Amino acid sequence: MSQKKQKEIDLESLTPEEKVKYEIAEELGLLDRVLKDGWKSLSAKETGRIGGIMTRKKREKIKNQK
Repeated sequence: MSQKKQKEIDLESLTPEEKVKYEIAEELGLLDRVLKDGWKSLSAKETGRIGGIMTRKKREKIKNQK
């Protein structure tokens, strides 16, 4: 059986939104697992938490710009 190749993640060349996602994963202590096994290694609860925090930060940013 063939295995999928793991794509190296260059943390320096990410879009701003992707950077926020990786920063949140790091804050939650999930970054090592994401870098090792990819986003698929996280549970729905963990990914939902990351998404929720991203949404909250995005709303705060918009609110502060007004």
